[in-house]
Amino acid sequence: MIFVTGGAGYIGSHTCVELLNAGYDVTVFDNFSNSSPEALVRVQRITGRKLQIIQGDCRDRSALIAALQQSRANAVIHFAGLKAVGESVSKPLNYYDHNVVGALRLLEAMQTCHVQTIVFSSSATVYGDPVYLPITEDHPLSPTNPYGRSKWMIEEILRDAYRSDSLMRICILRYFNPVGAHDSGLIGEDPQGIPNNLMPFIAQVAVGRREHLNIWGNDYSTHDGTGVRDYIHVVDLAIGHIRALAALKNINSAQNDQSSGCMTVNLGTGQGYSVMDVLRAYEKVSGCRIPYQIAPRRSGDIAACYADPQLASQVLGWKARFDLEAMCRDSWRWQSGNPSGYQQ
Repeated sequence: MIFVTGGAGYIGSHTCVELLNAGYDVTVFDNFSNSSPEALVRVQRITGRKLQIIQGDCRDRSALIAALQQSRANAVIHFAGLKAVGESVSKPLNYYDHNVVGALRLLEAMQTCHVQTIVFSSSATVYGDPVYLPITEDHPLSPTNPYGRSKWMIEEILRDAYRSDSLMRICILRYFNPVGAHDSGLIGEDPQGIPNNLMPFIAQVAVGRREHLNIWGNDYSTHDGTGVRDYIHVVDLAIGHIRALAALKNINSAQNDQSSGCMTVNLGTGQGYSVMDVLRAYEKVSGCRIPYQIAPRRSGDIAACYADPQLASQVLGWKARFDLEAMCRDSWRWQSGNPSGYQQ
């Protein structure tokens, strides 16, 4: 049994599909503060399998202990948390409360319930402004906003937890830029309010929910002047979690900290695409013109960021399969079929 916090969210729901399809039993623990229970209804429709769903908040240790005991889970995938970089700057205490305190309470509950395996949803934001590209896992960590710092703090807590208990099995997955949707078109990214990320904003322009896209700066040192990022299909990302669980299960307890009981792995394609690359690819697959305006650079934005994904191949046997066109095509299938997201 896998205990998935935040399982109704964008990445969580896609991972639940892959878990169920791989034969795992799944319990979702979610407070639905920025997700919809409808996503889990659709997960069950896609897979033809049932989920156990428990509503609760990760900052509530007693609720976590009760849920872990009820689920009889032997591993946790931890997605729950807040994730908007801009909002984290204006509400830093809220981010440290939800993200850091939530992770701490979860680890305490796991300890009480003798659950020793966890896959943690981290982020490439822990690297900050890249010193070199592509980014390897040993790149210096220098997050530039409270969201990134909250992820870095949780990573440190996990590493300390492992040093205190070498029987723990921990995989920290640093995501680059998740996009796309399940090819059924039934689940996808459904941000509340104004999207913080590029592709859902483009999708909402294409479907008529927004007038135009703002491109924040076109004078970066990139091939077309717009920012370059490593976009990864959400299904590829979800499969990375299945591979992480398998890798943790196969670890020899005699191995040391450096080689494996606590591993940190990038999940990215290794390919950088610019804002204009994504916009043109989306226009191609949707058949829609995407109006845009050039706006001044945003404070804190960087020119380029993309992963070195070699370690994921070596330790997880994982490699991204989907290209940019497939990411845009699946995103458009979801958005055009669900123009208002889950709130139809």
